[in-house]
Amino acid sequence: MPIIVNLDIILAKRGMKSNELAEQVGITTANLSILKTGKAKAIRFSTLEAICKALECQPSDILEYVED
Repeated sequence: MPIIVNLDIILAKRGMKSNELAEQVGITTANLSILKTGKAKAIRFSTLEAICKALECQPSDILEYVED
């Protein structure tokens, strides 16, 4: 898939665990896991906004396009 999710990298840089982020964002850890593994088919802008706010980052820090 040409969209790479770098959420694990940002979490590690911030010293934050997935369950902490899920709680701050208001989503389940299962849904966050689906997003982290790249298995999500879509993400709501409101969820992306909440993730960026919690991690103090930009969407481009989390999502990356890599051509096949």
